[in-house]
Amino acid sequence: MKPQIWHNPRCSKSRQTLELLKANGVEPEIILYKDNAPSEADIRAVLEALGKAPIELIRQNDEAFKTLGLTSADDDTLIKAMAEHPAIIERPVVRNNTQAALGRPPEDVLKLFE
Repeated sequence: MKPQIWHNPRCSKSRQTLELLKANGVEPEIILYKDNAPSEADIRAVLEALGKAPIELIRQNDEAFKTLGLTSADDDTLIKAMAEHPAIIERPVVRNNTQAALGRPPEDVLKLFE
């Protein structure tokens, strides 16, 4: 699998992460996740690779998160919500084979390519 970045070009951290990857010789497949939402299976795979709970991959300050009433939702509900409302997914997520990293800070993704 070619490395991927779940990218939002309007997000400065996402842009910085993409630039950093390219500067280090990595040309990832760019997934505009807000336009092409990841499936529940993709989200589960990323969560497993990150070693994070679903709530940790959600932008909890996002208005949609609050509007959807997800503050006390269970994991399955959160994953379904991310697939249906990808704007609430924290970004950027970089995947390389079975590994993943969140680009916050952007330098965190470089460990995937050591």
